[in-house]
Amino acid sequence: MRVPTAFLSTLLFTLLSAVLTVPSPATAAVAGTKPPPGGVDVVYQRAVFGPGTREGVKAGKTLSFAAPVGTISYTDALGTKSWEYARWTGPERPVGFAATELVASWTADVPAGSWLQVEMRGRHAAGQTKWYVLGRWAYGDEDIRRTSLPGQRDADGTVSVDTFVAAAGRAITAYQLRVTLYRTPGSAVRPVVRTLGAMASAVPDRETVPVSPGGVAWGVELPVPRRSQNVHEGHYPQWDGGGEAWCSPTSTTMALGYWGRWPSERDTSWVDPSDPDPEVDYAARYTYDYAYEGTGNWPFNTAYAGRYGMEGFVTRLRSLTELERLIRAGVPVVTSQSFKAEELPGAGYSTNGHLMVIIGFTATGDVIANDPASRDDAAVRRVYPRANFENVWLRSTGSGGIVYVIHPPGHRLPATTPGLPANW
Repeated sequence: MRVPTAFLSTLLFTLLSAVLTVPSPATAAVAGTKPPPGGVDVVYQRAVFGPGTREGVKAGKTLSFAAPVGTISYTDALGTKSWEYARWTGPERPVGFAATELVASWTADVPAGSWLQVEMRGRHAAGQTKWYVLGRWAYGDEDIRRTSLPGQRDADGTVSVDTFVAAAGRAITAYQLRVTLYRTPGSAVRPVVRTLGAMASAVPDRETVPVSPGGVAWGVELPVPRRSQNVHEGHYPQWDGGGEAWCSPTSTTMALGYWGRWPSERDTSWVDPSDPDPEVDYAARYTYDYAYEGTGNWPFNTAYAGRYGMEGFVTRLRSLTELERLIRAGVPVVTSQSFKAEELPGAGYSTNGHLMVIIGFTATGDVIANDPASRDDAAVRRVYPRANFENVWLRSTGSGGIVYVIHPPGHRLPATTPGLPANW
């Protein structure tokens, strides 16, 4: 479970296989129309590593540790250790509008004996913010404790787990990203950042969202494996104990399973042999945020997908029309939403924050989801009414359209909505 950041920021401000039904040309034209005025302002920008300031890193298509430029001492629950580091600071990038939130996400190869830190700073009308830490990431849990950094709040904004939230009147119009790579002093370990990007957005204050047109993916259902979070109730309390706490890693696991990329039997050999789906327990362990004390850190989940050579990032979509483009391209999408049971017919539960995988659409445009909040794997497939789902997903008291997009590097994503800033 993850309480949506859009909801938290509202409080802060006030206090490949598919069955295709190809639509007619007229329907396809409707599906490409722009969302109505008053929708989410959002842009996703992927970092280019060539420009910027390089300190001990080699930059090209990827960013890698070349030579140390200094040494630090770092203390967490595992003790105090020394690390040598190298760093890249990206150039300032304009957003194109006044953004109230920013989420960075990445994929990287960080072998044992290495880790990374991602930071951002923004620019607003009054000047530049300080650097905020958006995550300290390692694949494993033996070098450092993978963590967000609570307590980062000042007059310019705050960091809510993984999301920079601008203070009232301090919306940002540009930002920079900074990545620091750490490794054991004197070692030959070579951490590499493969992708890095940031989603900047402004979600309008709205309780209801109009249903969007569609058609390009009506009748498409992707064969995504089904996994229930509830069959893990009480598992591994040191990683938040399964059940409703594991919706995010369960959803990420289903997305990875669709692409045939998830942990092997050897990887999961430490999981209790009686466990029905050990790959879910594995994902929970390796997405767990030790400060947040949960597995719902959004970029930690997409970074975990990078463990299997995948590209993954966090963004916001403006409508189900946009989500249909991804489904039609063969890409399942993990969505975040919150609702009361009566607001989403067919769910049968209420949630302050929950993730599920959208796998397709019925012939009449309703949403087909692999919802991990189900009694068992067989019950995971659900159909939710299009208008109800779109409302609880996009409204400002929900996540404002947050998604994980996970796909192999060779699988091209479709074009984004014409005439609007690219959000993938």
